[in-house]
Amino acid sequence: MADSKPESVPVLPWMRDPVHIDEVDTCPLHLLPGLDRRLEAALKLMGIQSLFRVQVAVWQEIMGFGAFERDICVNSPTGSGKTLAYALPIVQLLSTRKIKCLRALVVVPTRDLALQVKEVFTAIAPAVGLHVGLAIGQSSIADEILQLIKRPKLGMTSPFDPEDLPMELESAVDILVATPGRLMDHINTTKGFSLKHLCYLVVDETDRLLRESYQSWLQTVLEIRHSNDEALSTRAITSPSMLCSLNTRRICGIDRGFKDKPYPRLAKIILSATLTRDPSKLSQFNLHHPLLLKSGHKRYQLPENLKSHILICKTSMKALYLVSLLEALRGEKCIIFTSSVESTNRLNTLLKQFGDLPFKFSEFSSRQPQWSRKKTLKAFREGKVDVLVATDAFARGMDVIGVRNVINYDMPSYTKTYVHRAGRTARADQTGCCFTLMSKSQVKSFENMLQKADNNSYSTYSLPAESLERRHSSYLSALEKLKKHVEFRSKKKMQS
Repeated sequence: MADSKPESVPVLPWMRDPVHIDEVDTCPLHLLPGLDRRLEAALKLMGIQSLFRVQVAVWQEIMGFGAFERDICVNSPTGSGKTLAYALPIVQLLSTRKIKCLRALVVVPTRDLALQVKEVFTAIAPAVGLHVGLAIGQSSIADEILQLIKRPKLGMTSPFDPEDLPMELESAVDILVATPGRLMDHINTTKGFSLKHLCYLVVDETDRLLRESYQSWLQTVLEIRHSNDEALSTRAITSPSMLCSLNTRRICGIDRGFKDKPYPRLAKIILSATLTRDPSKLSQFNLHHPLLLKSGHKRYQLPENLKSHILICKTSMKALYLVSLLEALRGEKCIIFTSSVESTNRLNTLLKQFGDLPFKFSEFSSRQPQWSRKKTLKAFREGKVDVLVATDAFARGMDVIGVRNVINYDMPSYTKTYVHRAGRTARADQTGCCFTLMSKSQVKSFENMLQKADNNSYSTYSLPAESLERRHSSYLSALEKLKKHVEFRSKKKMQS
């Protein structure tokens, strides 16, 4: 199964000579150079005693010899610790300036991932007096404004109405985690919301965010920051004292930025387990002497402790094999991935028709409101739900401790999809399995797909014949019930 052919050389020259994360050692917190002791204490409260390789590598480039003189691109497997890798150094850098303005922006593709990223920042930022905000459209924009914009101190009790306030409004947060759509809402309509003091831009799950324009959010953010740089540079030239200050900071390295002072470039970090190599896409970031931090020697890399299995079955019997597999896994925490929202709902409905399954399951897809997904995710994390039936929206960056197995009910079409799905298990140096259900005719396509990954071996998994026979009649009954359920819903929809 090993692929001995070397991968084609990347088009971009700077991607040819990466920093290999695998060659960096893990590091106990007390040996990490320059770590603020307050942050060390906060990390220990999270149960963290040492940093993973990607976290140490990013720390060295930002806080150590790299000094953040270059923009950083991270291509590291899912579950390797990328969120804390950028959160920790950014929080420490921001803590050195006691000024309240929005200085770090983290953009992610989904609300669920944004909530997870915010949890990481919230666990460490308060230890050094920083505040973290969220802009994802989970609540009304008015409620978000109350959290993001500082209320002016008024001489009398007055409702907060930005339209009636003549004085300048200020940010109530130092760090903002946002989805592109709601970020653009605040840029376009929220008084007091400003990116002019932005020092750090993090784009997590970069390749997915670049697939869609999202109202040209990236171009908007960069243009706002660039226009402010030009204005400050003009002021610096006309002020000898400010010019001297600027030159001093350039000698010392990257200035972290603060109000009414000129400062150099906007420092950027872009990350993904499947980072694009497309020059036209990466050029949108206007990267400054970028440095690639990479795991493995191929374009994609699966978690080191992941075991991949295939399960051969007829398409018409796939759900029967799935139920038998879940029973064989004996209640271990699992995520089942399907190819679409419709398939997720249909499979979840079919499982309900069995009636006596020895595991608890729930659906997780965009057809559910945010509050419902949040409730489902909480139950899954707490062990009240054993199996999650999900779309690929859950495959991007979501972290649930204790997921032992991932099951591809519908085989993914691309290696990067397999990488993201499989990466929901075997995270943080733990072990895990990824099962893919397929017909015999799909095996060759599966092998070709895995050739692009470092860890590309797999085994064939067999189910006992008696387990399939035992469930066969209940499977046929469930199919009949599903058919009636679908007919009833269609009739009801037509009547409404």
